[in-house]
Amino acid sequence: MSAAPFIYIIAGEPSGDFLGGRLMAALKERTGGHVRFAGIGGAAMAAQGLQSRVPIGELAVMGVAEVLPRAAKIFRIVRETVADVLAQKPDAVVTIDSSGFTWRVAHGLRRRGARLPLIHYVAPMVWAWRAGRARRMARWYDHLMALLPFEPPYFAAVGLSCHYVGHPVVESGADRGDGPAFRGRHDIAPEAKLLVLLPGSRAGEVGRLLPIFRAAVEHLAARYPGLVVALPAPETVEDAVRASVRDFPARAIVLAGGAEKYDAFAAADAALAASGTVALELAMAKTPSVVAYRVNAWTHALLKRIVKVRYANLVNLVLDRAAVPELLQDECTPEKLAAAIACLLDDPAARAAQAASCEAALHALGYGAFSPGLRAADDVLAAIARATPRKE
Repeated sequence: MSAAPFIYIIAGEPSGDFLGGRLMAALKERTGGHVRFAGIGGAAMAAQGLQSRVPIGELAVMGVAEVLPRAAKIFRIVRETVADVLAQKPDAVVTIDSSGFTWRVAHGLRRRGARLPLIHYVAPMVWAWRAGRARRMARWYDHLMALLPFEPPYFAAVGLSCHYVGHPVVESGADRGDGPAFRGRHDIAPEAKLLVLLPGSRAGEVGRLLPIFRAAVEHLAARYPGLVVALPAPETVEDAVRASVRDFPARAIVLAGGAEKYDAFAAADAALAASGTVALELAMAKTPSVVAYRVNAWTHALLKRIVKVRYANLVNLVLDRAAVPELLQDECTPEKLAAAIACLLDDPAARAAQAASCEAALHALGYGAFSPGLRAADDVLAAIARATPRKE
């Protein structure tokens, strides 16, 4: 290993960019700043010094019907990324989630004879669907970093080194937002109901969910005069969110990037969110929430046949019960979303029960016990230190 490790990090969507940013910060801490980076990422990784090869928005797509129209472009980016890794000769490559893109890069590197350590961050949910993916990963990767404590045995069984590092969201600072300051900055009265809307980080998600969320807000605005809505907007969808909230049925505040997101969570009376990592951030902020999701009908038909778990929200998955309301696919209607949010706004017992359940799930993910970011950084540096020519 060189004196200053050179690590190529690839994230294909905002949730992966968040993980990548935390990992880069932890690697800097572990090496005293003597580390170099290249790769693909978004705002969080850029804040740590990464100059992304391509805008992350070009890769942040999900679902069979959504990916197909952009497949040629994504395959081209895969080829170019493989070539860039081979040309730059890093000490290791870390790919983060987004298996449709990142695994193709890993496969391409192995086909081109690359012997450097390949590490993947975020285990695929083989316990939920497509168990054969663990064997596929073992053909390309040297090491896997898992977010959930029960995941490593699934991969050890097929010969892939896997270590539980914990979920970095538990050290994100989501529990340190300043609610009164947020209300003060945006002139929101203490008694006004504030709802945070989080319709996703991909254009397809926002296109499907925000119109439904908007209609739900219309119902809620009639019930709660003076309702205010805050919409944190990742860079990948900021323009779409701003365009969609014109003539909104309640006062809408669009929050660009992530600077005010946690303050908004702390100030909010409730949140309506797309399923994803943000559900854990809301849990940390103790913001009562409802999770919703809807995918293209073709994608849903495929997932319905192969998904083996009952819940989409990670809090519910960890607890194996519906602690946070989930309204998915046909259940994701404006009327049902508005009713679920109204229950949280009107029922202190429902809010308290959800907060207690979320706290239990967070502790199961390492909250307050250790630093997932530093654990992940240690894994990466250890993989580089023990690197040997890979046996095919």
